[in-house]
Amino acid sequence: MLSTVERGQKVPSILVMGQVATALDTSIGRLLDEEASPRVIVMRILDQRVIKDAAGIERRSLSPVLPGVEFELMRMTLAPGVDAGTFPPHRAGSREYLAVERGTLTLTLAGTEYVLRAGDSIYHDGDLEHGYRNDGRMPCTYYLAMDVVGKAS
Repeated sequence: MLSTVERGQKVPSILVMGQVATALDTSIGRLLDEEASPRVIVMRILDQRVIKDAAGIERRSLSPVLPGVEFELMRMTLAPGVDAGTFPPHRAGSREYLAVERGTLTLTLAGTEYVLRAGDSIYHDGDLEHGYRNDGRMPCTYYLAMDVVGKAS
């Protein structure tokens, strides 16, 4: 799979990219973007990396890839009825913060479902299996901040 992606013969889904990033103890952002190291980085809307998955998922990267930093801030939008899939746990000590801007999101953490509506937010340890689903009739947009460094196993 990885070699076909590297050769440009296949475009992976966001779920597959998440699985690859987790296996490599990194983020999707680091897989896709070059590191930057200036003290101030303005990411204009036209310069932000946007991935649109055919399944109805849009992922907008809002944070730069920095040397030695495994933090990522993104804006996610799930079309109505979209199940983004289940992502594997990150390493122990990693953290995720999520805030719903609009719509309703069902977040599944280690088999437990949490229904989050516009304005709701949640924190969870990143070393839990996690899934994202929009059971609603309107798009769901949420912000996700991930610190995936954690502690070495």
